[in-house]
Amino acid sequence: MRNDIVCVILFFAGLSAPAPSLARDPPIPIKVVVVTMFETGADTGDRPGELQYWVERNHLDKILPLPQAYHDLRMNRDGVLAVLTGVGTAKAAGSIMALGLDPRFDLRKAYWIVAGIAGVNPADASLGSAAWAEWVVDGDLAYEIDAREIPADWPTGFVPLGKSKPYEPPRTGEHGEMYHLSATLVDWAFHLTEHVDLGDTSDMRKDRAAYASDNARRPPFVLKGDSISSSTFFSGVRMSQWAKQWVGYHTGGKGNYVTTAMEDTGTLSSLQMLAKSGRIDWNRIMVLRTASDFDQPPPGMTAAENLARNAGRQYVGYLPALESAWRVGNTVVQEITTHWSKYK
Repeated sequence: MRNDIVCVILFFAGLSAPAPSLARDPPIPIKVVVVTMFETGADTGDRPGELQYWVERNHLDKILPLPQAYHDLRMNRDGVLAVLTGVGTAKAAGSIMALGLDPRFDLRKAYWIVAGIAGVNPADASLGSAAWAEWVVDGDLAYEIDAREIPADWPTGFVPLGKSKPYEPPRTGEHGEMYHLSATLVDWAFHLTEHVDLGDTSDMRKDRAAYASDNARRPPFVLKGDSISSSTFFSGVRMSQWAKQWVGYHTGGKGNYVTTAMEDTGTLSSLQMLAKSGRIDWNRIMVLRTASDFDQPPPGMTAAENLARNAGRQYVGYLPALESAWRVGNTVVQEITTHWSKYK
């Protein structure tokens, strides 16, 4: 009986007790999100991938778990947040959406900088160069006929969705083949960084000497140049020609293909949706790709040989491209965070 009375008293006491607070800490305001795509091992202390220099040099010491995405987040005291998306458009889209919907962060004023390596068209730039993209075009969404079966008068077996032959005008529909970033922001980032010293190496000088283009032979430099984003790593003169025409087609001749990357349309797809919901600002997105390898072989080498020499990220410009991505990207990061009252 006594135990029953005690239980009843405790029951009613529980009903009258104040409910536990459901209030959360206010979301953390983020100034810059650095988007990287791959890491070769640990985040620090070994052979670097795209994230490591940012973690080590920008003191991104705070680890924020993000189990619903590919990799945990890294952050510093200056409001800089780094995300590692994983390789490929699917992982990139999932990781960016997971971050964008995370209630811990206020991303409404954040600037986004995609900072990764890429292949480069030797007609436009050299190894180690850094290109700011205004246009990012998807290289996956299409119809395709095997090259051994295409009509003799076709330049490629790749056909736009909804069309019956390559580059058939007019371009119609919108399936996510093209993303246009703020031209004003791209110009600002380029002019801020165009004189950044990107360094040079003897291996890159030797490699680029085999190419005929004046731009390919130049020491690394900063430029404005657009990107194609596809899950298939391609190699060869014909594939480079296709990429140039594909970018031109989907941008109405306004874009100029310079770099070939993998994840950016996945990243931009999620950011576009997040912008529609008011969670991020579409006009604060930058895509920076730096040249680790040429998208085609030099004269005298086959496309297959060129692909083989780059297997396993054994690119001549691999480490220099990582360095360029950090030097150029960090120039923008420091400008924004140091003068946040101006850029907020």
